[in-house]
Amino acid sequence: MVDESNLELLKKLKVKDSKQLTKLQREDLFEKIKAISEYLILIVEPEEIDAALNNPDLNLNWLEGLKIAEIINSLEPDEAIIDAPSNNIPAFKEFLKKHIEVKADLKLEHKADEKYPVVSAASILAKVIRDREIEKIKTEYGNCGSGYPSDPTTQEFLKENHSKYDKIFRKTWATYKRVTNSKKQKSLTDF
Repeated sequence: MVDESNLELLKKLKVKDSKQLTKLQREDLFEKIKAISEYLILIVEPEEIDAALNNPDLNLNWLEGLKIAEIINSLEPDEAIIDAPSNNIPAFKEFLKKHIEVKADLKLEHKADEKYPVVSAASILAKVIRDREIEKIKTEYGNCGSGYPSDPTTQEFLKENHSKYDKIFRKTWATYKRVTNSKKQKSLTDF
């Protein structure tokens, strides 16, 4: 959350969508953004994601909505600009309103992190924290790659370690399910 008086400072930092910046650029902006903002960073653990996805009343978008509402309730902004994860923005906005306990104008758009510096700044904070969490996992468990399903190192790490370090994986993750299901299947040579 950035006070209107700091919006110009944020623009001068030339923040943009975190995906358009290098890791070094994001790290450089991280402390500068924190210095001119109020923020709350929530880390959602695999168990919480799995519990939400195993609940028939939730999905990833609704879980994200609950976390957005938690942040808004904590920071109490006058206005919240949200990068809408759902294709159905009106329904997502209604879901948020049910969980937001403070008075805040809500502006939801797709790709808001490309249009609004305050959303870009939030994107940068989130990406830096994600990268740091991946580094913690690497330190404790070994090279797991980027953690993204398209990364061959992540895929290989998952294949080799899905049962050994199962608490770090989302069991509802399609990539995890593919690996564990392939381990259960037998080939003709197994008979």
